[in-house]
Amino acid sequence: MKKAIYIATIEENCGKTIITLGLLRMLLGKTAKVGYFRPVIEDYEQGKKDTHIEMVISYFDLDIQYEDAYAITKSKLIKKKNNGKLGDVVDLIIEKYKKLEDRFDFILVEGTSFTGEGTVIELDMNVLIAKNLGIPTIIVGSGEGKTLEELIDNLNLAHNSFKVKEVEVLAVIANKVQPENLELVTTGLQKNLPESVLINSIPLIGSLNNPTMQEIVEVLDAKILFGQEYLNNQVNSYSIGAMQLCNYLLHLKENNLIITPGDRADIILGALQANESANYPTVSGIVLTGNIIPEDSILKLIEGLSSVVPIITVEGGTYHIANQIGNIKPKIYAKNIQKIETSINTFDKYVDLDSLIDKFNAFEAEGMTPKMFQYNMVKRAKAHRKHIVLPEGSDERIIIAASRLLAMDVVDISIIGNKKQIESKVAELGLDFDFNKVPIINPIESENYEDYVNTYYELRKAKNVTLGMAKDLMEDVSYFGTMMVYKGHADGMVSGAAHTTQHTILPALQFIKTKPNSSVVSSVFFMCLEDRVSVFGDCAINPNPTAEQLAEIAISSADSSISFGIEPKIAMLSYSSGSSGKGDEVEKVRTATEIVKQKRPDLKIEGPIQYDAAVDLEVGQSKMPNSEVAGRASVLIFPDLNTGNNTYKAVQRETGALAIGPMLQGLNKPVNDLSRGCTIDDIINTVVITAIQAQEM
Repeated sequence: MKKAIYIATIEENCGKTIITLGLLRMLLGKTAKVGYFRPVIEDYEQGKKDTHIEMVISYFDLDIQYEDAYAITKSKLIKKKNNGKLGDVVDLIIEKYKKLEDRFDFILVEGTSFTGEGTVIELDMNVLIAKNLGIPTIIVGSGEGKTLEELIDNLNLAHNSFKVKEVEVLAVIANKVQPENLELVTTGLQKNLPESVLINSIPLIGSLNNPTMQEIVEVLDAKILFGQEYLNNQVNSYSIGAMQLCNYLLHLKENNLIITPGDRADIILGALQANESANYPTVSGIVLTGNIIPEDSILKLIEGLSSVVPIITVEGGTYHIANQIGNIKPKIYAKNIQKIETSINTFDKYVDLDSLIDKFNAFEAEGMTPKMFQYNMVKRAKAHRKHIVLPEGSDERIIIAASRLLAMDVVDISIIGNKKQIESKVAELGLDFDFNKVPIINPIESENYEDYVNTYYELRKAKNVTLGMAKDLMEDVSYFGTMMVYKGHADGMVSGAAHTTQHTILPALQFIKTKPNSSVVSSVFFMCLEDRVSVFGDCAINPNPTAEQLAEIAISSADSSISFGIEPKIAMLSYSSGSSGKGDEVEKVRTATEIVKQKRPDLKIEGPIQYDAAVDLEVGQSKMPNSEVAGRASVLIFPDLNTGNNTYKAVQRETGALAIGPMLQGLNKPVNDLSRGCTIDDIINTVVITAIQAQEM
């Protein structure tokens, strides 16, 4: 198995970032340690860094220093070549690559970008580097502005350039192809390239091909007057505000950038008002030309508005600035999470991942790492798409998470809340949010409201619930969302960002109820440590479970572990290991362990056992030398909520572990609880977990 892959392009602006991001996500799901290396990078200003390397390292949290991720800048390469010292460059590249090879199981090597000086030598340079590193290649070409014949000829030439130097080409990817031509391009390439080469075509994605306001600010060296927080706004089109406002408004398009002299207060204020109006498209930003700042009275008026798009001022005339903007080649940078996730989703959708993995010789690493776990979660959720309801639409974190989940294209979502308020918040946050894909539900306005009321009344009338009480409860977002799951109008629910655990879980206990073979609802956290994923249960629900309940929690946690691809080795935790300890709490754990052994003899379990003996191989072998679990535990069951909750938080804080959960176990349908201090990533992870749970039901 080769330990690396080389991504090579044939020209500028091929969109190879999509391939880099998609491959890294795929590789991180297959192996524990993935490195990233760019032999040659573009020159950058003194005191700054290559933004592309920074984006890749930060997004994937790669264990690599910036200085180790590249070898040489392009200007230094050209100078060395002109002085007849190209061999020194190759030696440097090999030296830096080998250092990474010693540390990582797999390295993704990204070739040059064909920009600026020296583009004529770049294809040969990429071939030379791949040859000397002894790694296979994926070639990426762009179909934008080319005929089918031109695209095929270019990619065929690149393929032959590598093959003649005996560099194996694993795949050829045609990027930025018009959607209607995907099959035509793929078929054409398959006819002209060897059968051994995997062929894929990726369509032109508008959201990736358009710049953001941040990029426009950087290219124009602009000064930001307003809207600093919305610089990730994407610009789909631009227009010049030179006519009267009443006529100009007719020319606005969605995500439009307005270019106008700084003294055109009518255009500026009219554009801001149009952005607020439901009758006009969204405005991405405003560029004020001529280095003219609006008068103080206009600035004061803008400052008082509830929401403002980015307004920037630049030197230069209107038409010159418009030409500069039109020539911008969009890039993806670290803060633009939505573009990154759209790139990964696009790669997953259009590249034959299974065949590509086969090309990598079915490379597998031992164990389950956090990156593997998260990659596999998303992949599983996408494989059998489910519908998740988020009942807390008034919470900003929920709206942002929903926007990112849309970009990931991993689940279908419904949000419960006030549509106008959510639309206003989306505009205020500058989010890319397709309301056509996300139903916004107001319970009392829903066509299902009366049916839900009557259903709840019939289910609970024996508990003295009246029809009036049922109506009041169905106006509550938690009850309404839970009823959506009960009725099959959603596959699962995630709540708790703005409500207590009891508020989230109580409706589920009332009418979703527990599974036939479950008597207790419990929870697990997936603790993503540096080199492994452990399952912690129960750390959120049951204060002081009995031995029988503890046994059921252990069995449920083991089954959850299996469902998520983690081999369960169960440690029933206590303050004593083996048979030496005495006391009621130790006996409870000992009894629970025996119950599990009787009910599920297929499971590997040890208990009572102390935490250090469960997770540290040396300690485990010294205390319990004949145990299959000691030192290797993957499922850790705590004797009570006090111990479990404090331990998971201590591990999380002290080690920097990612705690995904809690995931509830034992319910007939998945309802999961968030903490009120949850992050946006917590919400996304919990939604993905809920979707996977729904696949099992």
